[in-house]
Formats: sequence, C-alpha cells, structure tokens
Amino acid sequence: MAIDSGMPHRILLIDSYDSFTYNLACLCRQSITNCRIHIIKNDQFSLSEILPYFGYFAAVIVGPGPGSPERPEEVGIIKDLWKIANEHLLPIFGVCLGLQSLGVEFGAKLKRLDVVKHGQVSHIYHEEIDIFKGVGEVNGVRYHSLHVELAADSELQQLAWSDDGEENGLVVMALKHTSKPFWAVQYHPESVCTDGGGSEVISNFWHLARNWAGTHERRPRPWTAMAQDIIGPSWPQVLTNIPSKVPPVIGTVTTHVFASPNLATTTICELFGVSNESTAFVLLDSVAQPGRFTIIGALNHSTPKITYFTGESFVTITEGSIPIRQSLRSHDIWSWLAAFMRGRKAQGGSSEIPFWGGLVGYLSYELGVQSLSVPRRTEEVKGHPDMNLVFVERSIVRDSVTGNIYVQSLIPNDDAWISDTAARIKDAVRPLDLDVDQLTSRQKCCKALTSNAPIVVLPDKASYISRIKSAKEHLFAGDSYELCVTAPTRIIRDKFLTKSNDISASSSWELYKTLRTKNPAPYSGYIRLHPSTLVASSPERFLSYSRGPGTVCQLRPIKGTLRKGPGVTRAVAEQALAGNRKEVAENLMIVDLIRHDLHGVVGEDVEVRKFCGVEESETVWSLVSVIEGKLPLSALNIPNLDSELGWEVLSRSLPPGSMTGAPKKRSVEILQNLEDSSRNIYSGVFGYWCVGGGGDWSVVIRSCFKYDDQVDTQPDDVPRTSATANAADKEEWVIGAGGAITALSDPEAEWDEMIVKLQSALGAFGATVSPETR
Repeated sequence: MAIDSGMPHRILLIDSYDSFTYNLACLCRQSITNCRIHIIKNDQFSLSEILPYFGYFAAVIVGPGPGSPERPEEVGIIKDLWKIANEHLLPIFGVCLGLQSLGVEFGAKLKRLDVVKHGQVSHIYHEEIDIFKGVGEVNGVRYHSLHVELAADSELQQLAWSDDGEENGLVVMALKHTSKPFWAVQYHPESVCTDGGGSEVISNFWHLARNWAGTHERRPRPWTAMAQDIIGPSWPQVLTNIPSKVPPVIGTVTTHVFASPNLATTTICELFGVSNESTAFVLLDSVAQPGRFTIIGALNHSTPKITYFTGESFVTITEGSIPIRQSLRSHDIWSWLAAFMRGRKAQGGSSEIPFWGGLVGYLSYELGVQSLSVPRRTEEVKGHPDMNLVFVERSIVRDSVTGNIYVQSLIPNDDAWISDTAARIKDAVRPLDLDVDQLTSRQKCCKALTSNAPIVVLPDKASYISRIKSAKEHLFAGDSYELCVTAPTRIIRDKFLTKSNDISASSSWELYKTLRTKNPAPYSGYIRLHPSTLVASSPERFLSYSRGPGTVCQLRPIKGTLRKGPGVTRAVAEQALAGNRKEVAENLMIVDLIRHDLHGVVGEDVEVRKFCGVEESETVWSLVSVIEGKLPLSALNIPNLDSELGWEVLSRSLPPGSMTGAPKKRSVEILQNLEDSSRNIYSGVFGYWCVGGGGDWSVVIRSCFKYDDQVDTQPDDVPRTSATANAADKEEWVIGAGGAITALSDPEAEWDEMIVKLQSALGAFGATVSPETR
C-alpha cells in the first residue's frame, strides 16, 4: 500500500562515511523540486539486497568519502553500481570518490596528485554543455589527493577540468558515460565556497535524468511501508528519541539582582570555599571579550554529581558521599541525560542571563569517539570519567558588561540563602584590578610554599614529527583531508602543603588564578570534580544554543591563530590569517564538516553567518567562522523538541571537528593509531546545559588537567617521611597540544607551532620551553 500520494521524486544517496553527506543531501533538496532523499551507507546492503528497491527511486547520488575506489572495502556497493543490468539501470550522479569509482570501473587510471588539493578553490573549465549547460563560471572546492586519467578509447567523456599548471597539469573535474546515464564531478558542489557549479549542476543532472527516464519509459513505483522499513525514512527526520508527552515544568528560579561592577570573580569564589582542595567546585569564567557571563556554582555536600565511563552500561550519581549506580537500560548516555533534565525543567529566571541552574562540567574526547562507534583504545587503569557533571541548584552569575550580579536558586523556599549570599558578596567587594592585573596576597602567600622548579616532560620530538609524516601519507592516500595530531606534555611539581594565615592553600586554584592573569581567555574555567580537576583558558567556543522557542545552535570554529605583539596590527593579522591559503583551507574543511553535523539534526536551515573572519582577543588574533542552525517552523510545535535540540546537536557533533579532521570518523580512526594515549579531557568540551533549555560548551584547549582520586588530608603538624612526601607532595598535570596537519604542513613547523601553543598554559607553572628543547 502506498504511504504517500503526492509521488515525490525519491533519490537514493549512498554515503561513504563522509563528513559532507548531509550538505550534499541539502543541496539536492534545494535543487530538485519535491524530492525526498534517502541515505544509506555504502556497506549497509549488498547489491543483490538493494537492487529490488531501485524501482522506487528516480536517481542515485554517490557521495564523496575517504579512501580509494580501488579498495573494495572502502567503496562497498559503489563499485557494482556502474555495471548493473539494464532492467535496474538508474541515472547516477557521483561526487569526488563517486567520480573516481566511475572512472576506475571504465578503465581510467587512478593516480595521486603531485600537489594535494584539500580545501582549495580552483577555477573549473567547461564548455557549457550537458550538466554545465548555461552554468557559466565555476569556482569549485576540491578535497582530493587522487585523480583519474582517461584511456584513449574510454567510454567516458570529459566534461570539465582544472588547470593546476606546474603542480598537477590538467586534472579531470567532470565526466559522463557516453551511453549510460552516469555523470560525476571531482570537485565538491556542496561546499560553502563552491561558486557557480553547485545547485546549477545538480538541476541540470536532474533535467537530464528525467529526459532519460522518459525516453526509456522508467517510472518509479509508489513508495510503500515495506520500502520504508528496509531503506528507512527520508532525510531530514525530526528527532525520534523525544517523548511526545510533555512533562510539567516543575521548577521555579528565584533570583536576586544587584549591581557590583567592581567585584572580583576570584573574591566570590573564595567566599564559597574554592580554596578547600577536597571539595567540588565549578566556575565558568569570562575573563576576556567576547565572553560576557561568569557562572559560579554554589555547591554543597548533597549537590548531585553524575559520572560516566565510556563502554559502561550504567551511570553513577553521587549525592553526599554515597555513589549509586543507575542502569542506562534502553538509553545511551545522551538520552539518559536528556531524560534527567526533562524532569528538572524550570522557569521564571532572568531572561537576560543564559544560566539559571543545571548541568555544569566536562565531556571527554573519548565520549565523542564512542558516539562515532570507533573503538576506544584499551587503558590499563580507569582514569578520568568521560562525563563528569554536577547539577547546580544554587549559583551566582556575573555580567561583565552591566556589572550586575545574579544570585539564584532552584531550591524551593530558599530565600534565606539568597539574601544571606547577596549580603556576603556585597560585604566582600574589593577592587577589580586585583582580579586580573596583579597577584592577590593569597597567591603570593601560596607561591612561597613551593620552591622547586616544575619538571616539564615534553613529547619526544622525533616521534611527534614521525607521526606528522605518517599523517601526511594518509592525506596523500586519500584517507583524510586534514588530521589534528596531538600529544600530551606532563608537568610534575610540588603541591602546596601548608597553611598560612589560616588560609587553606589549594594548588589547583592558585594555578588557575595565575593562568587567568597570564592568559585571559573568553572561555576560561575551573572545574574541580574529583578525581579530575580542569584548569582552562580556552579561546574557542564549540557550541552554544539559546532557550526556546526557536532555539538557535551556533558553532564558532577557530582554525588559524596569530599571537599579538609589536607591529601585529589588524591589517597584518588579516594578511597572515585570512590571506593564508593553508589557514583558510583548514577553516573551510571544518566549516563544511560542521554544516554536515548541523544538517544531520536540524535539516535544511543551516547558514554560515561568518566565514574566516579575523577576530581580536586579549592575546591573539584568530580566524573564526560562525555557523548557525535551527529547526523549521513546522517542528516547533512538537513537545520537548526545541528545549532538547542543543543537547542533540552536541551529542552528534563530538568530538569537535577542529580537533579531529575531516572526514571525522576516518580521521578519528587514524588518530587512534597515530597517538600513543587517550586524550581524556583534552579535546573534549566543558560548559553547561541550563534548566531553561540553553547551553554553552567550549573546546578544552590551552588548558591543563590532573587526576587525583585521593586528596591529601594528612594533618600539617604530622612530619612527612621522604616516602610519604614523594607520594603525597607531588602532583602531575597534563597539557595537550597539537595542530591540524594538511598536505601543506611542514613537520618541523608543526612541532614549533605545538610548542608555541603549550606556552600559554605552561606559563602558569612558571615554566617555559623552546622548540629546540627536545
């Protein structure tokens, strides 16, 4: 029985585990009226399994992807499509890998480019015929290291080419089969920077496909429930894991607001016990522009803490000192957290601030790896939780623009705490200049408690450079377009072991205060959730999402950074960043990847608000792009959908593309083999999900973290032996750093760049290294 009567044009899109697939699906939707795109993986079906369903479709799109068309395991059924019998024949349009597969199956020779083109824009020459009829000038984005050369007697006809001059000479950019309805392009019509050869070429393909179908009397069968059960629904799909029943909003936010423009963030934190190393504490700190709001959690012994390790079937909730395991049952960790927050929605907070209360903490890099279904490397010892969050019920928010302080609580009848807290804060005001420009007396006191210089253990330079060379070989082979290779640096130093003036010295808090002074960043943070402590000065917001209705999800990837200094004006920065082919190419690849991630959740409404803009912060110039996505208006009446949209985008966007490369899944698989150890907190994200529906998460870079499952509680008046001093008086911190490796990367320069990136966090330890250190 047919399940739709409008007979839309159904197109089968074959995905080779690429990070641009949904961009291509969106381009088809925008170029072909009344079409439905059904997406399958290239290894999801055998040819014999899928052929009976070809009759439901009007055309096939073979999308791009990593790998080589000569390796059967990487192209799946694609290699068989070009040889199917006439009774199953359909018009096919290939992109990148699709063109290479078409060429190889009809006798073309597959070769490597001498100069790889990843994220590069080239002029595409054509004769305005066939799929290029009436198209005009084309400037296409290229993501390829392989290309095809046609045989002299080929059944394929070249339709377009690029002229790479001395680099690669003439390179095939489009093909058609001389007798079968097959067309393909080498460049990426779906890229945000392709100009002239995108929608126009897809529209021409569709026109030619319809003409072929009419000539050969091919009319697709009406869609059926059975076909949908086998193939799956069309893209885009409204989120299916959100219950239709609306739970009541059970919480109310109580808020007290007062102006205190000269109040120091560190003062508030110290009022609420941050100096006690044994307690939990969370601070999301906007130390520099464009950051604005600082969030301080007023935690207590009963504040719910949630931890999860990848691969486990349970989540641990700790309230007080008793951890309780709760089975995930039919949930994954993402849907479990969504259900947790669904029962804690609140209303009535101040609309001008982004946070009323909710989850605060970090999500590890490996949590995103798990979401990609990439096996995690086996660790000998269980370390940092992959999800480490607290549910903040009492909080203080500081607005650096207005100077207002918001004291707020989700706990019913909590007026006494709110008024007492507001009074304590007002009584503790000290000049703001002490907060950023100089060390407080407490910092000076605690710095005197250690005299030994820290030990800095850098990655081995030869090994790091070797990995960069291996990464480049993967790029040349077509396995990836960009790989973010990283390595950990370890710092071993003395703990602060004594008290002075009745002040308990927290080594990690003093470290954070030094870091925020030396490297003020818009997305700084201090998250102490034992056994993990994160000290962060991140310049990069990963994902923010506004409260509904009409939630907007925004991602702001940074690729390209230049440290400020004498003579480094905006003009100099723009030339060094926006005028640099390598930097722009890196940024473009991540922008296209992020567009794909957003399209996969929200559908078609994704827009690049800014491409490769140069932004200024306290210490650096950065090359930043801004991508936004939101649900269509037709979806806004679905219960809960809008309030959980941001969390769904987050779950399907990790790990950050700027920290992996593209295509994301294949890049992560390669990095698992290139890198020696898990990244843990580094390359993950930290931030919040508010009970009102909004959220904000930043990338863990320019940051350090430590693992400490036992807090030193030995009394200060008990003498320490050398053995106990060695065990209890030292702490180890980890700083991750690396860089995006492209075909244009110079290994020695990449090592130098990694060392430079370390400096911002190393400076907080009073340590410095040079590229020649190792």
